[in-house]
Amino acid sequence: MHVEFVGAAGGNVTGSRHLVHTEHATILLDCGLFQGRRKDTYERNRDLGFRASDVDVMVLSHAHIDHSGALPRLYRQGFRGPIYCTPATRDLCAVMLEDSAEIQRQDAAYINRAIERDHADMEPVEPLYTQDDVVGTLGLMVNVPYHREIVIAEGVKLTYCDAGHVLGSAMVALDIDVVGEERRLVFSGDIGRRHMPILRDPEIPPRATYLLMESTYGDRNHDPIERMEDELHDVISRTVDRGGKVIVPSFALERAQEVIYALKDLKNQGRLPDVPVYVDSPLTVKVTDVFRMHPNCFDRRARELVLSGDSPFDFEGLKYVSSVEDSKAIDRSDDPAVIISASGMCEFGRVVHHLVASIENRKNTVMIVGFQAQHTLGRRLVERRSRVRIFGVERDRHAEVAVLNGFSAHAGQDDLIDYAERVREAGSLRTVALVHGEDEPRNTLKELLEARGFPSVLTPKRGDRLRL
Repeated sequence: MHVEFVGAAGGNVTGSRHLVHTEHATILLDCGLFQGRRKDTYERNRDLGFRASDVDVMVLSHAHIDHSGALPRLYRQGFRGPIYCTPATRDLCAVMLEDSAEIQRQDAAYINRAIERDHADMEPVEPLYTQDDVVGTLGLMVNVPYHREIVIAEGVKLTYCDAGHVLGSAMVALDIDVVGEERRLVFSGDIGRRHMPILRDPEIPPRATYLLMESTYGDRNHDPIERMEDELHDVISRTVDRGGKVIVPSFALERAQEVIYALKDLKNQGRLPDVPVYVDSPLTVKVTDVFRMHPNCFDRRARELVLSGDSPFDFEGLKYVSSVEDSKAIDRSDDPAVIISASGMCEFGRVVHHLVASIENRKNTVMIVGFQAQHTLGRRLVERRSRVRIFGVERDRHAEVAVLNGFSAHAGQDDLIDYAERVREAGSLRTVALVHGEDEPRNTLKELLEARGFPSVLTPKRGDRLRL
């Protein structure tokens, strides 16, 4: 029996895929899309790294596309087993996977037209999957609430714990019968930060024997949560003062809702400049509706707002935009505005068109509020490169780039170490395998855990195996 590391290993943060091979079944943990250079992304996502027919059961940690986005590709290649997830994750996947399929269709059409019309320096692409594949995928999903133990294969039981990362996010605990002895494999998924707004804090799964743990921020901590609103206020104020727009590339799930929540607080305090705030992402509109359906996942303050009839996701001056024409009108206007738009790493979706319209104007600001993977446009903006390629065309970046680390939904270095130590205290931990992190964060976290007496800390590469 062993775990085979297929994705989000070997220094990669995205494309989470891990196979658990037992005597009686092969279980897939997550099936996410790899994100990076367009060409590399397409090639790596077309080939999942295993045969779909070899997988018996699929267990999903949460709905972020780098964890769930390849599920319709898995279905397209013939998988027909159950997909276990929390109820909120299933509802989020219904809108996020549909949006992913549509974005792939639209981007493929746009790129292929650009190649034909402008001879843009890009390879032709075709969508990885269709809406029919998404519908088939959703039909395989089985809801499993937090803390409910169920048998998912012979000799394997599943229990979910709250990961506190995004709505419905879960840590996966698999109790596996190994020659009459039960061993618990815990997959952290993405670990949330404590004391963040909206969601509850992450839980600690007990009795872990083996731990697969994310390491995204293993080499650094985040800015204090308390400073988020002050930094948000400062960026918006100075941009509005010079007559510019603030472009906020944002993940439609969680990050957009956190930014809206913080803007609402600034509005209530009288600190938000008199400027329209646009949520220009049909997916974000749908995801926010899903949030309203699951107040059971909220922390106390967010639940109280909902119960009082004061939505955490609405305030005067906030406008949700769905139509393409309304989206284009925002760019045609010279008036200051705050524009929250997907995708979070600036690779797809409407935010790319807003960046084309704004990146060369010194009045404007691109405000980065989330992790940016290597080789993405978002990472190049974080690095403040003077020229960036958008839709195959090199453009001068004159807009300001502001990076607000306080909004991250991932645990920072101190929280990761604390999490590992608390898991060790609550079980009989033998091995920690660090996944979902670039080389420097993973290696730094490995050294810190070893210095604290963890007996075996691994940094697996793609294709490596961990024997149970």
